[in-house]
Amino acid sequence: MPTLRIVLNDQVLPPESVCQNCPLAHHTGAPRWLSGRLGCGHPAQRGEAQEPLAFECAMGFRVVALR
Repeated sequence: MPTLRIVLNDQVLPPESVCQNCPLAHHTGAPRWLSGRLGCGHPAQRGEAQEPLAFECAMGFRVVALR
């Protein structure tokens, strides 16, 4: 599994600090990452080919997968 991070305008946070309060997260407080996709969100548009895989979660946060 890649490293997931939540990207805000001025911060990068581990998902556990945000997802633990989300009703769509796993019971462990982790995002629903399933086979290379965020199960509780949708793919976000990527600008450059070099950008990491990005998703927007149902709560409106941008989640990136770093390999």
